[in-house]
Formats: sequence, structure tokens, C-alpha cells
Amino acid sequence: MKEFQVRPTPDDPRLSVPVTGIDHEGRSVTTDVVAERPLTLFLNAREIVTMMTIGDHPDLLAIGFLLNQGMLRPDDEITGIDYDDDIQTIVVRTARETNYEDKLKKKVQTSGCAQGTVFGDLMDELEGIELPADARITTTWLYQLTRKINTEPSLYLKAGAIHGCVLCEEDRPLVYMEDVGRHNAIDKIAGYMFLNSVEPGNKIFYTTGRLTSEMVIKCVKMRVPILVSRSGFTAWGVELARQSGLTLIGRARGKRFVCLSGAERVVFDADTTTMDEEDRKHSRKGSMNMAD
Repeated sequence: MKEFQVRPTPDDPRLSVPVTGIDHEGRSVTTDVVAERPLTLFLNAREIVTMMTIGDHPDLLAIGFLLNQGMLRPDDEITGIDYDDDIQTIVVRTARETNYEDKLKKKVQTSGCAQGTVFGDLMDELEGIELPADARITTTWLYQLTRKINTEPSLYLKAGAIHGCVLCEEDRPLVYMEDVGRHNAIDKIAGYMFLNSVEPGNKIFYTTGRLTSEMVIKCVKMRVPILVSRSGFTAWGVELARQSGLTLIGRARGKRFVCLSGAERVVFDADTTTMDEEDRKHSRKGSMNMAD
């Protein structure tokens, strides 16, 4: 796959709106603000959830959400995806009859922004997943990925207040998604991988958000063995990564990073003495207060 098969579209007028206000000196200013709209998801005849999203790629978001919640199986046949922009509703239809009343009753609210949820016994399912032990990430790939991703035109750089997730292979960013919640962005990538039969075992997943339990769970369920973030960790996220054999790399900025799980997959091949620190204009929340 070539680089940026899917990339952000910051100039799409549906994704942000100009808003007028005043600044700290009382002067009139106009700034771009990220749009946010509801999307109600049905699986066959069952209403599942209403999500807040920027509204792009609703089909990928719907499929990825259902996969990561365990409501769709990897071998399920999708017979239809019907999206109605007027009523902000999407219906995913499957050949298999589905019924998820019990799972909908039992849910765990996660630490993800925009109120992500993990339904049923989803966390228990991680025990049966084995990630490939021979997957690797070199420090050269890591530094090239962070540079390419952070300089790519994006809605974040235009308006802020948004998260990005990127599916990568070696030093190539392949699929770059953004949304108001990082769990939405990762779900879009899961939907893309399902619909395009993308092999996960040699992939690297990059996110701008915190490395929480939710992000670890979704990455493991997607069978992607390496998860990288500009931001920091939660203790439960680290514990789940270690239990699952996931490589977890956080605080990745410039030539710095911290790996708290799966360090055996990291190959140190870059000469950091010749590298500069990251340009401050590309810094994001959560990456500036790093210890030396």
C-alpha cells in the first residue's frame, strides 16, 4: 500500500465552521471550530448507540465500532450499509441474525473522551488473542512516522480539539483518520481494515491520544501488535498491554519516547545524536511536559 491511502481533509467545509469571538486583548477574532454531530447506529433492526462524530466516513465508523465491540465477527457477511444524512442514521445489515440485548445491558464506560463504551465481556476476549511475536518497529521507522504524520495537513492543525489515529507499515503512514474522540478514529480504521481485508500482523498503530485501557483493548482486538502515541499512559492501559503482549510506546516526540510494554519488538537502529528536537509548532497537548 502507498502512503496516505486515506488522509485528513481539513478543507472539507462540513468538518469545521468559522466562529467569531474576542481574544485576550478584547479584539475581534474568527477561528475555525471542529463540527460535531450525532450518528445513530443500527445493527439490523436493533438500535445500538448514538455517537458524536465529525461525520466523515460514517460507514467505516459503524463497521469498526461493531467489530471492536464484538457485535460483528471477522467472518460476518455485510449485506448492506444504509446511511441517511438527513436523519443522521446508519444501518448495518448482516447475513447472520444478531441479538445483543444482554450485551447492551452490561457495559463499562471508559476513560475515552466523548464517552466511549466497552460492551459485555469484551475485556475477557483479549485472553484468546495472540499477537505476532516477530513483529518489529525500528527507531528509524518511528522517527520517520512521527515526522510524516505531524507535518501532514490535518483538521487538528487547522482547528484543534480533535484526535488522530494512523495505521502504518514500517515507515509508511497508510490510513489517517480524525474525530472528536480517539475511539471513533480507531473504529474508522478498524472498519477500513475489515472492508479492505488489510492484514494487521505487520502494522503499527499511531494515535495522538492517551494510551488508555480502551485504546489497548481495541488495538489488540484489531490484532495490531504495536501501539504508539504522542501522549502518556494510564496504569491499566499498561497492565492490559503487558498481559496481551502488545508493544506500547508513548510520549513519542522528536527523538524521545518511552516503551512500557513489549520492548523486545523495538530495534534501535537510529543515530539520535544527529537528530533535532521536534518543532514546537507541531507539538500537541500532552507531549510538552516530558522529562528529559
